[in-house]
Amino acid sequence: MKIALLHMDLRENYRSYAETMPRFPGGSASLLDGFAQLPDVEVHVISCLQRPVQSPEKLAGNIWFHPLLVPKIGWLRTGYQGCIRAVRRKLRELKPDIVQGDGTERECAICAVFSGFPNLVAMQGNLAEQARLNRPRIGTYAWLAARLENFTLPRTRGVFCNSSYTEKLVRPRARKTWLMPHPLRQTFLEPAPDPAPRPCVLLNVGTISPRKRQLELLDVAESLHRQGLKFEFRFIGFTHPDGAAYTDAFQKRIQPMAEAGYASYGGAPGENELIQWYDGASAMVHFPTEDAAPMVVLEGLGRELKFFGARLGGIVDSAGTMPESELFAPDDWPGLTAAIARWISQGHPRPIGNAAIIRDRYHPIVLAKRHVEIYREVIAEGAKKKV
Repeated sequence: MKIALLHMDLRENYRSYAETMPRFPGGSASLLDGFAQLPDVEVHVISCLQRPVQSPEKLAGNIWFHPLLVPKIGWLRTGYQGCIRAVRRKLRELKPDIVQGDGTERECAICAVFSGFPNLVAMQGNLAEQARLNRPRIGTYAWLAARLENFTLPRTRGVFCNSSYTEKLVRPRARKTWLMPHPLRQTFLEPAPDPAPRPCVLLNVGTISPRKRQLELLDVAESLHRQGLKFEFRFIGFTHPDGAAYTDAFQKRIQPMAEAGYASYGGAPGENELIQWYDGASAMVHFPTEDAAPMVVLEGLGRELKFFGARLGGIVDSAGTMPESELFAPDDWPGLTAAIARWISQGHPRPIGNAAIIRDRYHPIVLAKRHVEIYREVIAEGAKKKV
């Protein structure tokens, strides 16, 4: 089977065109780990970029990578017309059995729909729901992206939903849906170090942005510090060019806390360094305004961290049944603060056994095989309609 995967290359998002290896969102990268271990499939990854990049021809023995250069005029301002045409040209050359567009955030989903081949869409975030919650101004990226999502979903043969929350939002707009969680990268599934006591470190992982609410979490850190508790709240994640004001406010606010020793910001580490950050912590805190299927939650649970989070979206799917995870109403900051204070006072214990559950549910090979089963089903249904 020949599969074309339309993936967002994060080198475009962060304008890091000098990098020589493509970077994909966590769920997309994990799925490639699984496909790399299925020798009966041939996978072609296609990404659009606005500037030329150096990239390897192959990402694995059975996985090819095709970066397509698309001028700025061919992106959102023209409904991704340039991306659609570039992808169609490449697909006519490759002749895949099926096309999957990963995410409605940018060009991938709409390029899949107009590919001319049997196609599916895999959800990353829920843009229409985010627009409903945040009410972006007319004409902004968030406003336009939500409308493109509503245009795209009814026109594909089916949608992979990364959580039951996403499936509930997508089902009224799609022909067919499948509940398909994102797999974890295998490096995160390797056994964590010896479960010896760790320092009282709480970790928050995510792009510094209003949706991830790092400024509010600094309020939590400040409250805990005033109670005389001994801990460190560590933040790591990218700073996005479009969120400069929020980033500036966060960095200004955290500076005196870092000098006092109870909060710090570690930038955006690479994968191996990120695992070290997880393994150097005892707990993880994730409290966004909305999240479809947070990979960071699975990563933290897979590294045997205590979890504190908001009871919303895909967080409920990921952590709701995990031993000793604690979820709170999205605006229950007093409840979150009190729970963390109680945990610190009890000696900041970590749960043991979460990693085994995560491996069983989110291993890349297991979910890659499930993808292939659904691809065959969709291809067979298309063949029947032609008869």
